[in-house]
Amino acid sequence: MDTTDIFIIGGGVNGTGIARDAAGRGLRVVLAEQGDLAQATSSASTKLFHGGLRYLEYFDIHLVREALRERETLLVAMPHISWPMRFVLPWHGDMRFAGETPTSRLLSTVMPWMRGRRPAWLIRLGLFLYDNLGGRKILPGTRKLDLATDPAGRALDPKFRLAYEYSDCWVDDARLVVLNARDAEARGARILTRTRVTDARREGDVWRIETTAGTFHARALVNAGGPWVEHVVKDTAHVATREGIRLVRGSHIVVPRLTDHDRAYFFQGEDGRIIFAIPYEQDFTLIGTTDQDHHGGPAHPVCTPEEQDYLCAFASRYFKVPVTRDQVVWTYSGVRPLYNDGAQAAQAATREYVLSLDADGPPILSVFGGKITTYRKLAEGALAKLAPFFPQATGAWTARVALPGGDFAHDGVGALTAALTQRYPFLTEAWATRLIRAYGTEAWDVLGPAQTVDDLGRDYGATLHHAELVWLAEREFARTAEDVVWRRSKLGLRLTPDQMSEIDRSMKARR
Repeated sequence: MDTTDIFIIGGGVNGTGIARDAAGRGLRVVLAEQGDLAQATSSASTKLFHGGLRYLEYFDIHLVREALRERETLLVAMPHISWPMRFVLPWHGDMRFAGETPTSRLLSTVMPWMRGRRPAWLIRLGLFLYDNLGGRKILPGTRKLDLATDPAGRALDPKFRLAYEYSDCWVDDARLVVLNARDAEARGARILTRTRVTDARREGDVWRIETTAGTFHARALVNAGGPWVEHVVKDTAHVATREGIRLVRGSHIVVPRLTDHDRAYFFQGEDGRIIFAIPYEQDFTLIGTTDQDHHGGPAHPVCTPEEQDYLCAFASRYFKVPVTRDQVVWTYSGVRPLYNDGAQAAQAATREYVLSLDADGPPILSVFGGKITTYRKLAEGALAKLAPFFPQATGAWTARVALPGGDFAHDGVGALTAALTQRYPFLTEAWATRLIRAYGTEAWDVLGPAQTVDDLGRDYGATLHHAELVWLAEREFARTAEDVVWRRSKLGLRLTPDQMSEIDRSMKARR
């Protein structure tokens, strides 16, 4: 019987992060994902590595500090898919908020006239903590803006005169997952996509795991099932647990670009919630997210018409020109499996993660909750929990170690793009930028020995050619057009249904 060390259920950011970390420690790893990598929650985030400014209102200091420390660690390891971004937080003294947080309750008790309002001094205090909790070195600090003269004010309602600008980081969430899976595979892990685990049972000192790809045996089982984590631990692995999750739906809309600069906005709502408006894929603006308890199945969440209306109305309270439903070119929604801490409101539920170890026999480690910014620290924590069972494993190693294609300086995208266009003169600047942002130093491998654009093979539209399709199929686990145009890239924003059908036919022909 061939026995692996760790079998991981779930191909999201936590599962692939754990697989990469474990494989790099010399452990034998198998990961099974029932669909495509990042098919669920991990491709439906707001695309940010951030500390979580609003979590300071809930006194989640530990979570914010850990996330802030991670931003620059991750930025160094993946400069192609993550980069610094400045956020503009408009403020004016007449806005009041119906939402209640621990901070607002304290304010209303000490200063009743501030009920429902976040005063400027409180925002500045929060930003001061945000600048200093995490040992910031690369990212610039907060500054005050006069929106009457700053370009960021041009798109906003003139009633907003003051703003604060602070730093966080953008990340391509789905590519983050794929690159972790690729690195795990390069270090010896076996990655099985479209492989469902049907049953897992303890047999002596190992787990017997039944999947649609066959039977596996492992010394330890890791349940990184995301929204399915409770189902996996209770129904698939038949293990009792007291931990639970709260399913919270986060929905987003994408509209044509609303601004002429590269900064994002942080908007505060009168209901106490916040949303972001972020430059997206060069020609668009991403607006989100909602925080709403999700009561259906987690497989296919949708951004409801009511959520679209909510996001449009929310953004329209800030932008000079209203955002309307007829502008929406795409929506997406994800179900976040937050650890159930009993919070009354969905937006107040903790983003802290819990690693639950059951060692009554061969161990099973279940991951409850978490956020994309802390995925690497979560993986280290998971391996620390499993360390007693694998004394042969080496120590933590992933901090600032580049993901595939990320072996260049965090501020080197411009130079890399220029070098790519010099080698391949047929590339436009926008095309070259897309390739570097997706593949980094591996862009040369994607294009290969091509001398002309015709050498790249069939043109599917939106700069996607057959050579890139082959790379995605052979190196990045892509199997369908949806994998290609909505997770490995966002070219679905630019392709027609007929073009996507042609991509799907080409992918199916390769199987």
